[in-house]
Amino acid sequence: MENYRVVIKKSAAKEIESIPKKDRIRIIEKIRSLAADPHSHGSKKLSGQEKYRIRQGNYRILYQVINEELVVSVVRVVHRRDIYTN
Repeated sequence: MENYRVVIKKSAAKEIESIPKKDRIRIIEKIRSLAADPHSHGSKKLSGQEKYRIRQGNYRILYQVINEELVVSVVRVVHRRDIYTN
């Protein structure tokens, strides 16, 4: 299996920077693991969208997978209470 390239949107990078350090480290490790297997155990496809969600503690990582280009694009990283609100 080929490794995917992970791309993080600027807005998602800012969200990651605002997370406390102990949680941020775990989130970054989880994002890196998506390069090996973007459809890993625990990932769920969001209904009505071409996005997936994976949990890391109290945070949710929303991402898109572009299989043709072998790219995982991280769209949002937000606390679980805020993830589905605008």
